[in-house]
Amino acid sequence: MMAVAAAQKNREMFAIKKSYSIENGYPSRRRSLVDDARFETLVVKQTKQTVLEEARSKANDDSLEDCIVQAQEHIPSEQDVELQDEHANLENLPLEEYVPVEEDVEFESVEQEQSQSQSQEPEGNQQPTKNDYGLTEDEILLANAASESSEAEAAMQSAALVVRLKEGISSLGRILKAIETFHGTVQHVESRQSRMEGVDHDVLIKLDMTRGNLLQLIRSLRQSGSFSSMNLMADNNLNVKAPWFPKHASELDNCNHLMTKYEPDLDMNHPGFADKVYRQRRKEIAEIAFAYKYGDPIPFIDYSDVEVKTWRSVFKTVQDLAPKHACAEYRAAFQKLQDEQIFVETRLPQLQEMSDFLRKNTGFSLRPAAGLLTARDFLASLAFRIFQSTQYVRHVNSPYHTPEPDSIHELLGHMPLLADPSFAQFSQEIGLASLGASDEEIEKLSTVYWFTVEFGLCKEHGQIKAYGAGLLSSYGELLHAISDKCEHRAFEPASTAVQPYQDQEYQPIYYVAESFEDAKDKFRRWVSTMSRPFEVRFNPHTERVEVLDSVDKLETLVHQMNTEILHLTNAISKLRRPF
Repeated sequence: MMAVAAAQKNREMFAIKKSYSIENGYPSRRRSLVDDARFETLVVKQTKQTVLEEARSKANDDSLEDCIVQAQEHIPSEQDVELQDEHANLENLPLEEYVPVEEDVEFESVEQEQSQSQSQEPEGNQQPTKNDYGLTEDEILLANAASESSEAEAAMQSAALVVRLKEGISSLGRILKAIETFHGTVQHVESRQSRMEGVDHDVLIKLDMTRGNLLQLIRSLRQSGSFSSMNLMADNNLNVKAPWFPKHASELDNCNHLMTKYEPDLDMNHPGFADKVYRQRRKEIAEIAFAYKYGDPIPFIDYSDVEVKTWRSVFKTVQDLAPKHACAEYRAAFQKLQDEQIFVETRLPQLQEMSDFLRKNTGFSLRPAAGLLTARDFLASLAFRIFQSTQYVRHVNSPYHTPEPDSIHELLGHMPLLADPSFAQFSQEIGLASLGASDEEIEKLSTVYWFTVEFGLCKEHGQIKAYGAGLLSSYGELLHAISDKCEHRAFEPASTAVQPYQDQEYQPIYYVAESFEDAKDKFRRWVSTMSRPFEVRFNPHTERVEVLDSVDKLETLVHQMNTEILHLTNAISKLRRPF
């Protein structure tokens, strides 16, 4: 619980508090998941820069000098640690914990994370000033976690230190002695000749130590002239570097605070900007969504005659277009929704009845949303097979276009395909890939989502069909996407992820999947190249995301898989028996 609280505090520290508007630097008038991700990356970097500058300034205050001098006294001098003592420290390590220079077993992954971290560091903070004690983002977040309470400061932290030695491997003994002084336990030591000019050796040390002592160790090592540089990489559940993400469906309640409120009040180009009645209606429905908590029944919305009229207009259009232009999976689910009297033109479906329908067919469920979430929070919800859906309706004066998703877009565009098992699995895998991903990777995943789930095309008996929700709920762009006025490209996640997004006009390029299964296979291979240093899986029995970062967890998973394989083998055996 302590680790979760600290991680959430770190998340709050870098939370986005600006509204998604042109005035605050949002790149366009029309809201989209792709532009959200880009805007969030920019704002988070700006916020981090401000927080880091404040923390570094505080670290340079005279009040910290005594602490650093005190910590520095714990580092033995060169005269105190003779060469034979250093060799003795190395020899006392278990054989598998010392890796020869030539093998470079773990440096590559660590350096990749380091380079990613440094690339995200704001310009102007690259070189510390003369009196700057070298606080990095990792250390600031670690200090933030330690400051929660005395218990948090005394909590054990697993970490990896990368130290660059200027004076040769003989300096390693001083580092090990300092770790011992601060009551740390060394788990792994690895060294190699450095590739950097002016540096003799690079050393990777994995250790366990209390947070308070780890901060003092880092500050102490930084004062020594024997080391060119030193970097901290956190390595346990309280990863001070990786973004916080929900582990259980109930923790999606913590993602609610980053929603954008009441778009019509912010954007003068919104169709409802001058309509006070509409704006008040949006506000009422938004407040209902903000009050929702995990486990609550989805609130009933009593839609007005005007809102039902808007629904009827769009519903009839989609009903006419779907048989010719929608993919088979969409058509089948649409018909099933009609058969169960959920899709009727005389009323808007309620989210609760739609959620019950999805849960029965694919295990997906719905959660009310006040508007667009941040890209990271929206994608995270998909990992739990939960779709965050709005309940408000677009303005009556613009029935065939809305500047942001509304309930008509969600119901007619997204819900039918979320009832298809293969598409539901593809959506969940996008969500799982987003958990713990970097800001840059969230941008790429959002772009993949945009060109597939929102505006994707697929092949069906040699013809191009639509499966993207944005196409199936937009008459004009649907006809454009299947015409010869645009370019069709085969879906390849690596190229799709970096395709520029057209906001003001129809897309010039659409990506065509051979099938949902083919799209999933390509997506899985692409996700395996992402920089996230761990793998996750969703446990449907507990509604919990499990981080597969230990042998015990892998053994449990293998046991579960063996049980499933046993059932499968028995089923095949029984099917082969003569009647």
